[in-house]
Amino acid sequence: MRYAKNHKSETRARILKNASARLRAHGAAGIAIADLMKESGLTHGGFYAHFESREALIGEAFRDAMKGSPARWKARADKAPADKKLAAIVDNYLTTEHRDDPGAGCILPGLGAEVSRSSTQTRRVYAARLEEMIALVAEHQSGRVTKAAREQAIGTIATMVGSLLLARAAGDTELSADILKAGRRKAMS
Repeated sequence: MRYAKNHKSETRARILKNASARLRAHGAAGIAIADLMKESGLTHGGFYAHFESREALIGEAFRDAMKGSPARWKARADKAPADKKLAAIVDNYLTTEHRDDPGAGCILPGLGAEVSRSSTQTRRVYAARLEEMIALVAEHQSGRVTKAAREQAIGTIATMVGSLLLARAAGDTELSADILKAGRRKAMS
């Protein structure tokens, strides 16, 4: 059976997309190769045609998961009026939908501790993406990226990530809703 020229790259991308979602939802321990390959519509044996090892897959899944958040934040800000750009980021981040779907959401709240125990390369990727997010928030808070704006943006992001982490831990409860509401208010102050 002949495959199209891009079949292998498309298959690899599908595996990586599924691994990235599993990573956000369950951490690195939640990536079982057999289950991942089955979810990707492939056999376990085909894994090594696409990745050197499980560790190599996890490293790439971290990179893939991290690239989405800055792009999503930028897209939300770009659609908002000039004086509502930061609110568009914060209000879309601290939602019950985001709380309830970690597999499609931001990697920061779920994997920060795990990244700190990862390879130097993974930590560098994480830090680089975080810097992109900080610069984006700083720009929308003050109009330009200065040392003071960067510091304020770090606090805003820390508030957002911490609020989402606590809301997820509290589950679908009144406390969780209160955490999201308070987080939105504090992130905007």
